[in-house]
Amino acid sequence: MSRATDAHIESRANLLEREVELASPPVPVPRARAEDVPGPALDDFLGRLGETGLAACLLDRPLADEHFRALGHVLGTPLPESDPAVLPRVSLDVVLNLVGEGSRTDDVSLQPFAANSLSLHTEGSGRPLTEQPRYIVLMCCEPGDATGAAQTVLAPMDVVASRLTSSESAILSRTRYRRSAEGPPILRGVDGRRVFSFRDFVSEPLEWTHTGTDASHDSVDRALRALLTSMYTPGVHTGVRWERGLLLAIDNTFYFHGRRAGTFAPRARRRHLKRLRIR
Repeated sequence: MSRATDAHIESRANLLEREVELASPPVPVPRARAEDVPGPALDDFLGRLGETGLAACLLDRPLADEHFRALGHVLGTPLPESDPAVLPRVSLDVVLNLVGEGSRTDDVSLQPFAANSLSLHTEGSGRPLTEQPRYIVLMCCEPGDATGAAQTVLAPMDVVASRLTSSESAILSRTRYRRSAEGPPILRGVDGRRVFSFRDFVSEPLEWTHTGTDASHDSVDRALRALLTSMYTPGVHTGVRWERGLLLAIDNTFYFHGRRAGTFAPRARRRHLKRLRIR
């Protein structure tokens, strides 16, 4: 679907491949003791997550895996990691250890552990809604040496949606991935908000199907390109500056997320995050 002349190509490269550090999300980061989690120390954390789709706190030390999983159960049901390629990096079935271990790779399953950037996306975008996570919870065990590299990137859906025309929004609300007959439309309404289920497939083709009769093939393609352009519009994004003990929860219906390219030098400290996906 993408063309070399598309507006988002250069914007995506500038966002994900440069080493200039992005500004942090405008969210409070209160301190808490690990032994107080989960508990009253997280009441404000949970409140902010429900209201704004993003919450953070800085723990005095990372949580042990059992403790981290217990936090996941406060939010909902932690989803097991089922991809065979990542299972060696999984503990307790649900805790994924995201450790930068190598240079770039073409294996999509291994890119979260390599120096590749990760394009903006919503988690589980092609799955039925009942199988998509609502929250992605990340905890930093080791931030690594490069502050500007491998930042987690956030793009608020409301800002992305505001840059689409009413016609483009209507088309996307009737378009879904062709390979996922039970998946949601790319754009839908949730509690009065416009919510996306979409991944930037970069150079891979995006096969779609449109349920309406009022849009041509070209108009759907134009709407998808408009979405990508909006997702990568400069100034929309913030980047998480990781430090040991930082806990971040992202609502999958409020934000696109991705990751900037990493720099994994042989003697550098490797960034290590732990992830839970919560239904």
